[in-house]
Amino acid sequence: MADVFVKAPTGWRQAVTNHDVFAALADPTRRTIMREVSERGSATATELAPPLGVTRQAVAKHLAVLADARLVDARREGRETRYRPTPAPLGEAISWMTEIGGAWDERLAALERQVARRRARGG
Repeated sequence: MADVFVKAPTGWRQAVTNHDVFAALADPTRRTIMREVSERGSATATELAPPLGVTRQAVAKHLAVLADARLVDARREGRETRYRPTPAPLGEAISWMTEIGGAWDERLAALERQVARRRARGG
């Protein structure tokens, strides 16, 4: 896949890929943080740290990974950075998984038909 660059508020950045999304969500703590941000609508690292039992700095680092994958949008509000979920990258990853799943369904159905034909011939 060729590298694609997009204009971001801070300059030119490489476009997010499904790999970026899956890598960001591979960590169970980041999945928990993503779920919390999604359920709350928005949250800061300070708000998320106590229920997770980790430091604010640890949460901030996880949120930065999620932001790099464009799964959350960061906005400064005074002294804090508030994160909101951005569903587009996740939707694109889900669409890709659906497409791949459909292709595998077709392959498995063809294999099942082939096995049934061989059994019907007594082989």
